[in-house]
Amino acid sequence: MSARTLFVLLVLLLLVLFSWLNWGEVTKPTSLSLGLTRVQAPLGLVLVVALGVVSLLYLIFTIGLETAALLEVRRYARELLHYKKLAEEAEQSRYTELRRYLEEELKRLAEVEKEEIRALEARIAETLEKHGNTLAAYIGELEDQLLKLLGRPGEGKG
Repeated sequence: MSARTLFVLLVLLLLVLFSWLNWGEVTKPTSLSLGLTRVQAPLGLVLVVALGVVSLLYLIFTIGLETAALLEVRRYARELLHYKKLAEEAEQSRYTELRRYLEEELKRLAEVEKEEIRALEARIAETLEKHGNTLAAYIGELEDQLLKLLGRPGEGKG
């Protein structure tokens, strides 16, 4: 309970206690004017009943406000839960999209890597063939020079 509600309840309790202690005076008949006519009625009792009616109306009004506030809080909580679910689904969708993108990118990079490896292998094979040919040419020249030096011209040629 809030401090304001406790204060109102305390004031009402004091008024009830005051009315109970002075009940004889509260119920004493008095001449009351209603505007067009006069009646005999206990003024204190009329005022206590009016206070009770006003207090009851205040209580009903307060309960109505509290109920409306609680219903609105519930509605906001449901909306918040709904939007939270939507956000989680969107986030999950983004993760799925990111995973798919990364898998495709990795496949593409693997293909690019394979192509680069094939190109390197081809270049290595070509370079090896060139070096092999060059080496064979050098060996052939060296063999020719050795044969000339040893005095056997034309033996190494077939």
